[in-house]
Amino acid sequence: MTTMSIGKAWEEAVAFVAREASLLFPVALLFVALPGLILQEMTPPELQAWFAQPKADAIPAMPPGFGLAMLITIILIWFGSLALFALALRPGISVGEALRLSFARLPVLIGTALVVVGIIVGIFAVAMLLGLIFSLASKQLGSGLSLLLAAGAVGLVFYASIRLVLLNPVVIDSQAGVMDSLRRAWALTRGHFLRLFGFLIIVMILSTIVASVAQLVVGLIGGLIAGPEGARVAGSIAGAAVSSIIQVYMLVMLARLYRQAVAV
Repeated sequence: MTTMSIGKAWEEAVAFVAREASLLFPVALLFVALPGLILQEMTPPELQAWFAQPKADAIPAMPPGFGLAMLITIILIWFGSLALFALALRPGISVGEALRLSFARLPVLIGTALVVVGIIVGIFAVAMLLGLIFSLASKQLGSGLSLLLAAGAVGLVFYASIRLVLLNPVVIDSQAGVMDSLRRAWALTRGHFLRLFGFLIIVMILSTIVASVAQLVVGLIGGLIAGPEGARVAGSIAGAAVSSIIQVYMLVMLARLYRQAVAV
């Protein structure tokens, strides 16, 4: 099993981002931050409230076309992420070359997503079916078992998401197809689950705190200049910009961790 050093990846990422910032940040802002910000502005307040606190018995109506907008946004962000990985994994590549490579490999990433979603749906379907079968014998037993199976399914999905965290660099750095990319990404993280889990948790917490502070501070300034609406827009832009900056560092670090994992 290869070693994986978060500290070494961080040092290399900081040096790389400082050297290639003029290439990385425009791509991140255009294809990661901007699509997410546009979708956020399109989201009705009641739907934003539901996303913040989901309730199965109170799902608000989705506006016409919003589902399509979400899908387009996700694909654009995937496209931008692949381009960022191309820039991080192939020093000297131009932005245009990275975008073309990303476009060529995007169908493979979409294919892996469809496979993973299909497996997840299958897992939850089996859990629901087992819960229903046991509920026919005993409603109390069926209810308890359903909760236990649902928790197990969620845990399994969470575990798989960490094990597949190197999927994007695998897709962009090889010519492998859908299933080969999934198998390779899974194999590369064998024995590194806890290390990767800790890394992602730290990034998530840091991103949330820093983006929230930036949104609050810039929002207050925007509010003084342009009122409540100005505060909301300015805060959203600041939060998206800061989040994209942190994401650049995270993706470059994942690229360096991928290089460590594939090193012989």
